[in-house]
Amino acid sequence: MLEFRRAGKFQRLLLRYTQALITQMSQTAVCNRYHSVEQQLSRWLLLTLDRMPTNELIMTQELVASMLGVRREGITEAAGNLQRDGLISYRRGHIAVIDRKGLEKHACECYAVVKTELDRLLSDVQDS
Repeated sequence: MLEFRRAGKFQRLLLRYTQALITQMSQTAVCNRYHSVEQQLSRWLLLTLDRMPTNELIMTQELVASMLGVRREGITEAAGNLQRDGLISYRRGHIAVIDRKGLEKHACECYAVVKTELDRLLSDVQDS
């Protein structure tokens, strides 16, 4: 707390992180209201995988549905459509992105908005 009160580097980092988090939360609210479950799933997969060293998630449909605030059946349908389009590979509890560029095109503009803001605010600490 002392460093934060001194308005040093740590405070500036926390404020940038807070701004990035608020941007992501706001954009997610808009996305959840206006975009399809497929677009939301695409956005969520991309943002999640941006923070991982792999292109595969080990996660149940139930957990993904909970993360997106939708019914599991919606995730089943959306994941099936993305798989049929050759964008992901989905098998029980495993989701792998096969065509990232295609998934980026399939996702709504919310992914680019959040990614651009995260990169702008936190690019100096993301590789640390």
